[in-house]
Amino acid sequence: MANKENSLAHTKWMCKYHIVFTPKYRRKIIYNQYKESIRDILKQLCNYKGVEIIEGHLMPDHIHMLVSIPPKMSISSFMGYLKGKSALMIFDKHANLKYKYGNRHFWAEGYYVSTVGLNEATIRKYIQEQEKHDIMVDKLSVKEYEDPFKG
Repeated sequence: MANKENSLAHTKWMCKYHIVFTPKYRRKIIYNQYKESIRDILKQLCNYKGVEIIEGHLMPDHIHMLVSIPPKMSISSFMGYLKGKSALMIFDKHANLKYKYGNRHFWAEGYYVSTVGLNEATIRKYIQEQEKHDIMVDKLSVKEYEDPFKG
């Protein structure tokens, strides 16, 4: 899949991006009862625009996606569409979130994006193992609550 080229009328293209974006205030809302709903909404919106989700993972406080976007669409316009429409759809489906995230602001401003090029396998592996890495970092950063040198 790393060298799969798509085509338009007179164009061959392979535009893949690694995207990371977060809920407002990095609230850990994604792993609650909304995880499946948010995943389905993002898939649906990507299908509407002809964007292929190659890899994706919903972390407790952010989302990683590896996507293939047609060159006729800019990454900024796609992200504006994705975050804007998904916020509206999330609030329509889960009306109780309106009180937590007033004014229909679900996502934080901005996002991270990088082009993938031909190292797609490395980025796919990174996305798949991101949660394991975060768990290990959390386990290693556990503080001692008692002084281990007291007798």
